[in-house]
Amino acid sequence: MNHSLKSGLLASLLICGASLWPMRADELADRGRDVFTKHQHAVVTVAIVLKTTYTSGGQTSAPAEGRQDLTGTVVDPSGLTVMALSACDPGEMYQRVMPEQSRYKVETEVSDLRILLADGTELPAEIVLRDKDLDLAYVRPKVKPAAPLDAVDLSKAAPAQLLDQVVALNRLNKATSRAYAASIERISAVVQKPRLFYIPDTTMSTTTLGSPAFLPDGSLLGIFVLRAVSSGGTERPNATTIILPASDILKGAQQAPEAKGEPEKKDAPKDAAKETAEPKDAGKK
Repeated sequence: MNHSLKSGLLASLLICGASLWPMRADELADRGRDVFTKHQHAVVTVAIVLKTTYTSGGQTSAPAEGRQDLTGTVVDPSGLTVMALSACDPGEMYQRVMPEQSRYKVETEVSDLRILLADGTELPAEIVLRDKDLDLAYVRPKVKPAAPLDAVDLSKAAPAQLLDQVVALNRLNKATSRAYAASIERISAVVQKPRLFYIPDTTMSTTTLGSPAFLPDGSLLGIFVLRAVSSGGTERPNATTIILPASDILKGAQQAPEAKGEPEKKDAPKDAAKETAEPKDAGKK
């Protein structure tokens, strides 16, 4: 094959590839919009008020109160909502990733929590179950909603593979009138041990902890949370954002108690939080 023929063939292939790529991108966008339309209202804003105290050198600060708008995913029409524990109660996670020699401690207490719906309804709620190992907080309204809420079905999920693209849904902050948003993320790693989870790429997007992730065909993959391990010694913190499979979240959802309006914290049963490699103790905090 002479040089001119090779060049012509290469040019034809490039033109063909360029013409096919927008079709694939448009197809992904169309599927992403279908996922968005079907599931957007299962994503809620969770408004939380935290009281935070800091201890350093044996002295503890006065409690500082602050409000945050976080992301939650409704997993049952009754209003049961899942969010990242590290986002709504970061004290324990902070201590886990700090070096053992650190004398700096942070303690947080949830003093108010509300689920904000698209129509402006605010549902007073409480954390009914915490799973420290999986970074999950299960939240229920204190009063049954007047009508069933849109929810994702944790039992209808599918796995992803390396480099698969997923559709992540989120609800933005008050500055954007809490508009619903969608992002395309890509799976950069699939971790099998000590349990299965997915690592999303680091591309800047609107995805936050608590956002659900779907495959382009509409199957639920899981929810974005934070995975952290004890740094030990003087090592730097070890934490990364992951997508936790829906099957792991379903186990806790099936055991989440009803809201009682009581201030005490309930932790996940040991079986719901154990790792594949070695059991973890999910006792009371």
